[in-house]
Amino acid sequence: MILTIVLSFGIGLFIFFIYKKTYRGVMYSAGFGTTLIALTMITAIVILAVTSNVVLSLGMVGALSIVRFRTAIKDPLDIAFLFWSIGAGIILAAGMIPLAVIGSVCIGIILMSL
Repeated sequence: MILTIVLSFGIGLFIFFIYKKTYRGVMYSAGFGTTLIALTMITAIVILAVTSNVVLSLGMVGALSIVRFRTAIKDPLDIAFLFWSIGAGIILAAGMIPLAVIGSVCIGIILMSL
């Protein structure tokens, strides 16, 4: 559990640095970068909790189904970074650490080269 949390922080930080280096918009939001780190860690913790209990997982699905996101995403690339953060958290919590690390490095290299 501690390893997953530490690795999710590290990968979230990596995603944040790639976002900061590749951002081409008008107004850079440091809050969005911090959100990428937090989202990776929160997703990993939630998936760790859900994988151990079927009843909890059904309750979590019900609770998350009522959450509404009202903030409009202005740049389509921001959505890719959000999905990357969520995906990395899920993969880490599922115990596929090499996939999360190697996949994140590959995605980072591709985004930096584009």
